[in-house]
Amino acid sequence: MIKIGNVTLENNIFLAPMAGITDLAFRLVCKEWGAGLVYSEMVSAKALHYEDKKTYTLMQTCDAESPMAVQIFGSEPAIMAESAKKVEALGAPIIDINMGCPAPKVTTNGDGSSLLRDFDLIGRIVDAVASAVSVPVTCKIRCGIKDFIDVASLCRIIEQNGASAICVHGRTAAMYYSGKADRSKIAEAKRAVNIPVIANGDICCAEDAEAMLADTLCDAIMIGRGAQGNPFLFRQILEYREFGKVLTKPTDIERLEVMKNHIDLMCTFKPERTAVREARKHVAWYTKGMRASSAIRNEVCKTEKLSELFDTIDRYIQYLSNGDEIS
Repeated sequence: MIKIGNVTLENNIFLAPMAGITDLAFRLVCKEWGAGLVYSEMVSAKALHYEDKKTYTLMQTCDAESPMAVQIFGSEPAIMAESAKKVEALGAPIIDINMGCPAPKVTTNGDGSSLLRDFDLIGRIVDAVASAVSVPVTCKIRCGIKDFIDVASLCRIIEQNGASAICVHGRTAAMYYSGKADRSKIAEAKRAVNIPVIANGDICCAEDAEAMLADTLCDAIMIGRGAQGNPFLFRQILEYREFGKVLTKPTDIERLEVMKNHIDLMCTFKPERTAVREARKHVAWYTKGMRASSAIRNEVCKTEKLSELFDTIDRYIQYLSNGDEIS
């Protein structure tokens, strides 16, 4: 178990916030497979300031995923504080501040990883948000923009201004997801502060997770791309930790059944056409490496209805089971 502020979590294996991916359906699937904490997609503080209705849908939640964290982004302390109050009023147990997103549509406005240019501004944002709410406030950072920064000093500033935990992705923004995350930088952050530090970057299997904890001595790990099409990873890490080996090894057909449940959940929370279109990327991830999987991906891109999508998946399951032709 691990505590962030006054929130107690079942384990220290977290699902990272990912724009366009970590909606309620995906979070519920990962929670079911063992994630100790799940994060929403990042939410624009400015959009909340202007009461954008679509933005509120990103924070849709239910008891089954509690406790969860809502991640907000922005660069104006007053608006960040105002938006944090709105998020708290909706019942979010934890509020996370994005300081690492490398996407140009975010950074061109001075948000996300652009904040790493100004430690003073980061301190003022954290202070404003932490002072405005009673729930724990956390921050997710990268280790620089183009070059590595003094991560230890930044983390101390974040801690001193009221954060309850810090997640460190061991890459610069310019690296996006290329190269390897620098675990030594994450370890520096851990040594610099007394609040929990969460390690993020390149965790794709149970062995990766344990190596990250061993190399950084961090309090928790956060999984992003490694969970795409692979929610089983959370349980596998827990098994590896307890038994020294992975017990959960789903077959391709079992993976596809979980995928169907995932897509069905998406349609529960979103309009069918929207959910089916958004499901295409998940189908690509779940079926990666499966026999003749390009055929199902091509078919899925043509579907607009859930019944058509499930018919395509069921025919693929039959093909994998019996060797029938995909028609």
